[in-house]
Amino acid sequence: MYGLVTRWSLDGAPAEAERQLREYVGAESHPKFTGRPGLIEKIWTMKPGTFFAGNYIWATEQARAEFVASLSGAPSKVTQIIGRDPELVEEFEIVAVAEGGEGMEGITGTGTAFRAGA
Repeated sequence: MYGLVTRWSLDGAPAEAERQLREYVGAESHPKFTGRPGLIEKIWTMKPGTFFAGNYIWATEQARAEFVASLSGAPSKVTQIIGRDPELVEEFEIVAVAEGGEGMEGITGTGTAFRAGA
């Protein structure tokens, strides 16, 4: 499996950025990535006032490479909200994934599906 992280600093971001990011993920980004060919999983993470990140697990190196190449186009919606490019875009190998006893279904009731505001 092939990992990728894109991470933006929230230091100095507009006051409304965190709310806008949550709304963007729920309304636009989550639906855009759900069911995407080549993608195993995407997790959006945020530490308020510190960072916002997209964490990806790709099935193939080619799928990841195609996505990374697409990042060089127009600024992403996240870049527009935060007002700067990501501070980190890093590719890596995923050695293993373990699902804990609670599993994702136990958390959301719908597998790994995200529910905005949940």
